[in-house]
Amino acid sequence: MRYRLALTTTRAVNATSRRLGRGQGTVAGGRAGLKVDPQLLRRLTAGRRVALISGTNGKTTTTRLLAVALGAHGDDVVSNETGSNMPPGHVAALVANRRAKRAVLEVDEIYLPRVLAATGADMVLLLNLSRDQLDRTNEVRMVANRWRAALAAAPHTAVIANADDPLVVWAAGAAAQVSWVGAGLSWHLDAAGCPSCEGRITFADDGTGEWHCESGCGFARPPVTATLLLTDHGSTHHGLWADGRSYEIALNLPGRFNRANALMVAVAAETVGIDAADALAAMGQIEEVAGRFATRVLGGVPTRLMLAKNPAGWSELLDLVAQDRGPLVVSINARTADGADPSWLWDVPFERLAGRAVVATGDRCADLSVRLHYADVAHLVESDPLTGVHTAATMGDDATPVDVTTVDVIGNYTAFGELLGARP
Repeated sequence: MRYRLALTTTRAVNATSRRLGRGQGTVAGGRAGLKVDPQLLRRLTAGRRVALISGTNGKTTTTRLLAVALGAHGDDVVSNETGSNMPPGHVAALVANRRAKRAVLEVDEIYLPRVLAATGADMVLLLNLSRDQLDRTNEVRMVANRWRAALAAAPHTAVIANADDPLVVWAAGAAAQVSWVGAGLSWHLDAAGCPSCEGRITFADDGTGEWHCESGCGFARPPVTATLLLTDHGSTHHGLWADGRSYEIALNLPGRFNRANALMVAVAAETVGIDAADALAAMGQIEEVAGRFATRVLGGVPTRLMLAKNPAGWSELLDLVAQDRGPLVVSINARTADGADPSWLWDVPFERLAGRAVVATGDRCADLSVRLHYADVAHLVESDPLTGVHTAATMGDDATPVDVTTVDVIGNYTAFGELLGARP
């Protein structure tokens, strides 16, 4: 009876939230349902094949990729596609579709042990670990240790893990079943210390992705099932399997990091009997994920929206836009969802934007402006993001007026959300 009451409560609260315009009905109902029945998540996942995706960056996109891949043969898959990645969001998504026998859930890094224990997941994908909102979350090595303990207690869970991130390897090394993927890691600053012996990790600079602990403790990159290769003079990416198979990874989503996550999903799909080629073909149809990389017309200006929440994510996106010469808007807030401490700005390699037309905007545009100044990036400051987009639309290199087709915007969590929901 408690379970049925919790289901009714979840649906009613979510419907009321949507009707009152208080949200998308993806959290409030789940929170209420869990108060009625604290075991609601466990009950809702019983009898389903559950896959969990966690990591600091790329969770939402990889969740979408995996849901599409696992549905490549027509299976109904339920997922928390909006990015509500804590138990209330999981419950809300699962209540909305009780027929689907497969569930693909994005999970906040801190909550992964709890959600794994509650769901008994068949599969876990571990993407990466780096600093993120340390004013309210744990240091990444603590997160890796908690993952390790949780996976050691889940012997029937298949793990697909990024072999190029030492912290992920440390966590996944305790699992009984692991498929290692050479997905790449461009951000090494949070993985320089060996989690096994506190020695120093050395990363090879020859493009192989190899790494090892200098102390000789034996902690090193494990042999991989598949690895991501850049081929054809840097124009295409392929996944190369250890058995010699090779598949092109062609996505509508831009960036090496998205192709790396697609490779991990292809390996995950194979563990449940779905051909990697079929999985990759299904993923290739995705145009955008929760607004990421979407082009919106804001006040008459075509605008491509990108989300970056921490230094590692910013570094990846700055690499992505490095070859572009058009104007760029950088928007930073420091609200609750972003983390209140914006000192991470000093770890972002904004020096890569030198010579670009840049507009600094958002609640913390002054902090951002100081950082850009010390990076020798000429820029304009406009506190209002929409006004910043209009300003950027008439800027060329070094703020020279020019007509442009599309303005790129990179924002952190709430800054991105504001522009995504802005009126055209």
